[in-house]
Amino acid sequence: MHVIGRLDAAASSSDFLQAKQQLGAESRGRDARMSAAANPEPAVAAFVEGMDKKRFMPDPRHYQIAVLSLLVAAGLRFLDIGIEPLGAAVIGIAALATQLLASRLAGLPRFDPLSAMVTALSLTLLLRTDVAALGALAAVLAIGSKFLLRIKGKHLFNPANVAIVSLLAVSDRAWVSTGQWGSATLSAFALACLGFLVLTKARRAETTLAFLLVHAGLLTGRALWLGDPLAIPLHQLQNGALLIFAFFMISDPKTTPDTAAGRLLYGAAVAGAAFVIRFAWYEPSAPLVALALCAPLVPVLDLLPGGDRYRWRRPGMQPENRPDNEESPDATTHENHHPAGDGRHHVRGRQHGSGLLRLLRGAR
Repeated sequence: MHVIGRLDAAASSSDFLQAKQQLGAESRGRDARMSAAANPEPAVAAFVEGMDKKRFMPDPRHYQIAVLSLLVAAGLRFLDIGIEPLGAAVIGIAALATQLLASRLAGLPRFDPLSAMVTALSLTLLLRTDVAALGALAAVLAIGSKFLLRIKGKHLFNPANVAIVSLLAVSDRAWVSTGQWGSATLSAFALACLGFLVLTKARRAETTLAFLLVHAGLLTGRALWLGDPLAIPLHQLQNGALLIFAFFMISDPKTTPDTAAGRLLYGAAVAGAAFVIRFAWYEPSAPLVALALCAPLVPVLDLLPGGDRYRWRRPGMQPENRPDNEESPDATTHENHHPAGDGRHHVRGRQHGSGLLRLLRGAR
């Protein structure tokens, strides 16, 4: 009995010690939580540091899609600018279907609908046709050109531009919107375009600015030469289609030169060509035709040293931090350029497949 009593006492002492340790741990936990509540700086600092490491880098295509979608919706509901619901739906479905099919054929790691949506919305706003099949053909041509017409990993033509110009050349059932949307809509859209420059911190905006300045200067100079009132060139500049062209087509970073100087020269060249085409051949869609004709200049201007190849940003990842083994849907290879002025670049990544698949690979 004495031995049993000692065993019971030892068991009670062990339980007591375990209970005491548990209470001590709970007390320390309460003290830590109270200390954190009273002095939140360390926790906040750690959280902010984590946000900085994984900060969200917005893709400018999201803003483009939002602005163009609102304009299409306004065109369907309020504005008389010739947008038909069936035509808009056909163009959108054809563009996304072509993007999906081409991405699968090219073996891309993921389906990226953003660029296809921007192209489809641009076609919806600019292209007019009374044949739905022509709208679908335009979407197929536009998306297909991204995959097939490439030089050194870059698109040779802007997708929507080459599709519209191609249809204008082969069919009289397709034409371009006049862009006369009314002063209120035009003003709102102009503000949205300027907001796009602010959002992107005017990165690679040289093409747009050069085109608009040279285009406005040529129109104004012509009016002064002919003795026309300045209201004429001002009216010519107040055009919604011109704004779409300047901010969402000629500025496409995948089809513009890599250097700032090249982009300035390119924008000025397109404006000059558009001026000649418009007043020498009286072509109302002169900017679109000029852009298609000037597109082959981009590979030549890319010979200028110091340029950086553009890649669409993805949330939480800087372009330079993308893993080497992750194949970009925007370019066939990953290029790391040396500092400005070196003019050299190193290409990393593997080319899979051959023939048509190599041409298809790397679309936006």
